[in-house]
Amino acid sequence: MTLALSHTFLQEYWWLVVSVLASLLVFLMFVQGGQTFIFSLARNEMQKTMLVNALGRKWEFTFTTLVTFGGAFFAAFPLFYATSFGGAYWVWMAILFSFIIQAIAYEFRSKPSNVYGKKTFDIFLLINGSVGPFLIGVAVATFFTGSQFRLNFLNQVTWQTPWHGLEALLSVRNLSLGFAVLFLARILGLQYIINSVDDDDLSSRSRKNVLINTIPFLVAFLFFVITLLVSEGFAVDPQTGVVTTEKFKYASNLFEMPAVLILFLAGTLLVLSGIYLAVFTKSHKPVWYSGSGTILVVLALFMLAGYNNTSFYPSLADLNSSLTIRNASSSHFTLRTMFYISFGIPFVIAYIWYAWKAISNKKITPGEMESEHHVY
Repeated sequence: MTLALSHTFLQEYWWLVVSVLASLLVFLMFVQGGQTFIFSLARNEMQKTMLVNALGRKWEFTFTTLVTFGGAFFAAFPLFYATSFGGAYWVWMAILFSFIIQAIAYEFRSKPSNVYGKKTFDIFLLINGSVGPFLIGVAVATFFTGSQFRLNFLNQVTWQTPWHGLEALLSVRNLSLGFAVLFLARILGLQYIINSVDDDDLSSRSRKNVLINTIPFLVAFLFFVITLLVSEGFAVDPQTGVVTTEKFKYASNLFEMPAVLILFLAGTLLVLSGIYLAVFTKSHKPVWYSGSGTILVVLALFMLAGYNNTSFYPSLADLNSSLTIRNASSSHFTLRTMFYISFGIPFVIAYIWYAWKAISNKKITPGEMESEHHVY
């Protein structure tokens, strides 16, 4: 017997799936955050080797989640994929390039045939760690601030600036979320090093750096949240689909969806708790507090952007070219078919968790690095 699933339910279900994947991706960018310390945290080659291998054992989880997130977004909301990738392609190409050079770096950094030297690939990791989280934060910020595009009656996109997405870097609000994601990734990366590397010196300096990176993170994050709550948002008439600007739209969304407010506040508290544990205690578990909080906060932000009759990809050039989960989604048949396929997701998550635990069953030590056959 086939379930009677409405198109509206399926659209909201798949926005939730995409939001969860985005949340996991931001958490897993602790790999990128940790890579930004490749030249500054380690005092000798052994410490650098331990740092790189602690992160290297997890980089494929981040890469796979990025691909899965992109695939789910494409399948469930193809008009967004066509509009954003077809118009703002310079931003997305820069993000993808940074992840490509990351894969190359981990693959060839310690190979005997490496003629470029480890430093070249360490620079690749630094670029990915800095550029990837920052530009992803900037791109997500445009879900709230809007982009310069128009769609014609055939849904063909015309970008209204020659910069094709790079103009997003001119918005202070976009930059603030970009820096918030970057410094959060750095904090998570440091916390993961504390959790995964058996080296008192590295742990001690990681804890000091958590405090240093918390200050710019809080400044950028608070600026984005405050400006988000007091700014105009992009409301959708549920009957006609017409998009208009509405003052305090995102603040209204937060209070009209109390579950989202709880997620946001709980997530923020968990992130701050992880920072406190890293800086003021000897706990080795702060990454799990801050990581869980990151997932909840990002999930709440995506819900603010897409639910409660809100345009999740507003057009500044033509309001009614703006995308919503209603007009950007796949057909009812496609979403319903994918709905049944998604029942396999918990098994995939369980396998990932099993693989994670198997890889991380003990901390990395200098002795392991000297005897291990496969070293990044």
